Amino acid sequence: MAAGGRASEPLAELSHYVVARPIYSEPGFQEENERRPPLPPTLRERAQAACRCSRKRAFQIAKSFLPILEWLPNYRVKEWLISDIISGLSTGLVATLQGLAYALLVAVPVGFGLYSAFFPILTYFFLGTSRHISVGPFPVVSLMVGSVVLSMAPDENFLIEGSNATGTNVTGALIDTESRDAQRVLIASTLTFLVGILQVIFGVLQIGFIVRYLADPLVGGFTTAAAFQVLVSQLKIVLNVSTKNYNGVLSIIYTLVETFEKIGTTNIADLIAGLLTIFVCMVVKEINDRFKHKIPIPIPIEVIVTIVATGISYAADLEKKYNAGIVKSIPRGFLPPEPPNVSLFSQMIAASFSIAIVAYAIAVSVGKVYATKYDYAIDGNQEFIAFGFSNIFSGAFSCFVATTALSRTAVQESTGGKTQVAGIISAGIVLISIVALGKLLEPLQKSVLAAVVIANLKGMFMQVFDVPRLWRQNKVDAMIWVFTCIASIILGLDLGLLAGLLFGLLTVVLRVQFPSWGGFGNIPGTDIYKKVKDYKNVIEPEGVKILKFSSPIFYANIDGLKSSLKSTVGFDAVKVYNKRLKALRKIQKLIKKGKLKATKNGIISEPGINNEAFETDEEPEDNQDPQVPTKEVEIQVDWNSELPVKVNIPKVPIHSLILDFGAVTFLDIVAVRSIKTLERGAFFDDTVRKDIFFLTVHDAVLYIRNQMTYSDNQDPIFEKISLMQESKEPIEFTEASQPDDELDVQEEAMRRLAS
Repeated sequence: MAAGGRASEPLAELSHYVVARPIYSEPGFQEENERRPPLPPTLRERAQAACRCSRKRAFQIAKSFLPILEWLPNYRVKEWLISDIISGLSTGLVATLQGLAYALLVAVPVGFGLYSAFFPILTYFFLGTSRHISVGPFPVVSLMVGSVVLSMAPDENFLIEGSNATGTNVTGALIDTESRDAQRVLIASTLTFLVGILQVIFGVLQIGFIVRYLADPLVGGFTTAAAFQVLVSQLKIVLNVSTKNYNGVLSIIYTLVETFEKIGTTNIADLIAGLLTIFVCMVVKEINDRFKHKIPIPIPIEVIVTIVATGISYAADLEKKYNAGIVKSIPRGFLPPEPPNVSLFSQMIAASFSIAIVAYAIAVSVGKVYATKYDYAIDGNQEFIAFGFSNIFSGAFSCFVATTALSRTAVQESTGGKTQVAGIISAGIVLISIVALGKLLEPLQKSVLAAVVIANLKGMFMQVFDVPRLWRQNKVDAMIWVFTCIASIILGLDLGLLAGLLFGLLTVVLRVQFPSWGGFGNIPGTDIYKKVKDYKNVIEPEGVKILKFSSPIFYANIDGLKSSLKSTVGFDAVKVYNKRLKALRKIQKLIKKGKLKATKNGIISEPGINNEAFETDEEPEDNQDPQVPTKEVEIQVDWNSELPVKVNIPKVPIHSLILDFGAVTFLDIVAVRSIKTLERGAFFDDTVRKDIFFLTVHDAVLYIRNQMTYSDNQDPIFEKISLMQESKEPIEFTEASQPDDELDVQEEAMRRLAS
C-alpha cells in the first residue's frame, strides 16, 4: 500500500498545473519576445544553388530519376534473393491469369493481357520508387479503358456482307471480328500511350499533389461502383449471353436489363464452370486471409483453378459438345512495336486524363500502405514519371494501361517480396507464358477467366460496410462516398469520377461558407473556454460575449460571420443604435424647449408635461432576419417619484465582445473591409487599439475584468444627455448606413454603442 501510494504521488502532482504570467496583449508579447526575422535567400543565392554542380549533386539527380541506383547497390543478396524468387514465381502465375482475365474488360483478345502484364514491369523496375507493388492491369482501370475502346470501335462499325465474316452480333448480322479486334487493340494502345504522356507531364510539372483531391471516401465510392460495373460486364461472359456494347449514361442499366432479358440463352456449361470458379476462389481466398499467419505462401487458387478448368475443357471438348466459349487463340511470341495513331488523340483526351489520374491514385495509395509498413518513402512525382514511361513503352507493344492490382501486390508482399527484383522475376514467368505456354491455355473457358475477375472484386465490394462507420464519424464524408458511387454507376466511370470530385469540392466550399461557430463560456476555475450549448457547467462572463469563428473569412462567408455575431450578442446593433438616435433627437428638442432635463437620478420632465421623447415606437422594422433573435428589452428609467415614465428603448445587455479568430487561417479583401482587423485596413484608432488584441481568450477576459473594476459603468446615454444640456449648439446624430470604403454597418454600430 505504501509503495502504491508513493508511486501515485508524482501522478497526482502532474494532474494540476498553476501558471503565473502577465496578461499579454499582442504588442506586449511582441515587446518581451523578439520575433525571429525571416531570411529568404536572394535571387543570386537561388541561382547559384540551382546552377551549382558537383559529382555528388550529379549523382543525387541521377538517383532521383533512376531510383534503382539508390536501392540496387544496397541489395542484400543472401537475405533477400531467395524471398524475391519465391515471391516472383507466385506473383508471375497470378499476373498471367489476371492479364488474360482483365483483357476481357478492355474488349481486346485475351493474349494482349499477357503483354500488359509483362512490358510495364520492365520500365518500372528502373524508375519506380515502390519496392512492393506489382505493376500491371487492374480491373477498374481496365474497365475505363474498355469503355473508351467500345465507344470508339463498336460492333456496328464492322458489319459486313458476304462470306468473309468471322463472327455475328446479337442481331445475327455478320461482323469482321479480325478487323474489329485489330482496331480495338490500336485504340487501347494509343490510349495507353496518351495516358503515359500525360503522366510524364504531370510528374515533370511536380503536380503529384493532385491525387490529394481524391479523398478516401471518393476513392472508396468510385472503386465500389467500378466493381459493380466490372461485375455486370463479366456476368454476361459467365452466362455466355451476347448483348450490345452499351456505353455512356445508364449503360450499365441497359446491359443488365438486356442480360436478364436473354438469360434463357445461357450456356449451362459456362455457367457451371463460372459459378464453381467463383465459389472455390472465394473460399480459398478466405482461408488464405484467415490463416495467413500459419500459411507461409498463399494458395495460388487462380492458377490451380485455371489449370484444372483448362484440362477439363480440353478433355471433355466443351466447345464442340456444349458450345462453350473458349479463349481459342493466344498469339505466340511478341508483335513488333507500332507507333500510336495520333489522329485519335482528340477523341480520347478527356478520358485519358481521368484514367491517368485514377491509375496513378490507385498505385500510389497501395504503394504508400507498404511504404509505411516497411519504413521507406515514395516520391509521388517520380511515380507519375515511372508509370508514364511504363505506359509509353508498353503502349508501343499493343498493351493497355498499367497500374497495380491490390490482390497481386498482396501476393507479392505476403510471399516474401522485398524489392522489385520479385517484379522482374514475375515478368519472367509471364514471358514464359507468352513464348511457350499460350497454346496450352487456348481450351480455357472465358467464363472461368470472368469468374476469376469477379472473385477478386470481394475486397472492393466490402467497402460498402465503410459507409455506416463514415456516417458515424463524418456525415459529409459518407455523403461523398454514396454520391460518387451512385454517380459512377449511373453516369459511367469517367463522368462519375468528375461528378464525385466536384461534389467533394462543393462540400469543402459549403463547409467553409457555413462554418461552425458558437458562443463560448468559461469552465469555472480554469482558463478553458467551451461552447455554452455543449456543457452544463460553462458560465459566460457577466456582460461579455465570446464568439469563436472556425473558418477562413472571405467574401463567401462574411454574411455568415455577421449573422453569427448578431445571434451571439442577442441583438441587431444597427437597429439598437438607430433607435437610440431617434430618442436622442427627441430628447434634444425637449431639452432646448426646457421641457426635459437630466439629473443624477435620471431623465425627468416638468410636472404636468407629457414626456414626448419616449413614446412607444410602433414603426415597422425593415429587413428583419427571422433566423437571428433580436432582444428588445423593455426597461424602467428612474424618474422622480411623481412622474414615473415607461421607456421603450432597447437595452444593450453586454459591455464587451471577444472575437476568437484563432482558427481563422486567412482573410480576403472583403473580410478586411468588413471587420477591419488588420492595421493596413485603417481600423485602429483611439478606441480600437492594437493593445486590445490578445494571445488567448482568457487574457482578453481578464483584461476586461480589470477595466470594469476601475470604470464607473455610467450609461452612455446619460452622458450624451448631459452633454446636450451643456451644449448651446445642436448635436448632430447620424444613423448607421453603408458608407463607401468605411466600416461595415454592424461594426460601426457596435463601436458607437460601445463608446
